[in-house]
Amino acid sequence: MPDRRAEAVAALKGNLGHDFRDPSLLEQALTHASVGEGAERDARGRPFADNQRFEFLGDRVLGLLVADRLMRDFPSADEGEMSTRLHALVDKAACARVAETMGVGPAMRLSPGETKQGGRRREGVLGDAMEAILAAIWLDAGIEAARDVFEKAWAAELAAPPKRSLSNPKSTLQEWALGQGRPLPTYRIVERTGSDHAPTFTVEASVAGYAPLTAQGRSRQDAEKAAATALLQREGVI
Repeated sequence: MPDRRAEAVAALKGNLGHDFRDPSLLEQALTHASVGEGAERDARGRPFADNQRFEFLGDRVLGLLVADRLMRDFPSADEGEMSTRLHALVDKAACARVAETMGVGPAMRLSPGETKQGGRRREGVLGDAMEAILAAIWLDAGIEAARDVFEKAWAAELAAPPKRSLSNPKSTLQEWALGQGRPLPTYRIVERTGSDHAPTFTVEASVAGYAPLTAQGRSRQDAEKAAATALLQREGVI
């Protein structure tokens, strides 16, 4: 019987274009924290190390690579424009889209419960794993290897036109809602995942009379801003 996960990992390596000198780094990057809740163990009988620490490092690696690329691509852009472009390329949604393109989901090691809940398609899970993979490549072969994978994996994101950004999307949503004769928007935390040092918040934004919308962020405030922006985009306000 074929080992589907092994096949998925092999396909992922091919998509990344990086030959790991230490394959255990990729394995850790692909191991979700939920695995520790189950009985799965490595060959030595130890619980698999999860990817939370790698995600912490990968977030910084990605930020550096994006900032460096933007400095070269937009020599005349001011700090505000650069920050807007950077945020669009490093946010969880962008990382998840890259992960889907690379085939990260089928290659991940998840607990049975997380798998049943759709973890292989969940934005936060995929985004964190993609950042962890960048960290694994950095640790395996250094910055240039990480840059090579970034340039390939993020090619579509880099080529996409930048989305309109708002300095205060929550205020814009509030003004729009009042203009529609609706009460003030409300926000509620739907889920908080990840470790204490690298949490991910899922927040739902609601305006009476319109379908609510959820988005994620590294803090409650970031998630609320992302949800407000997404709702404004869906309704054609921006």
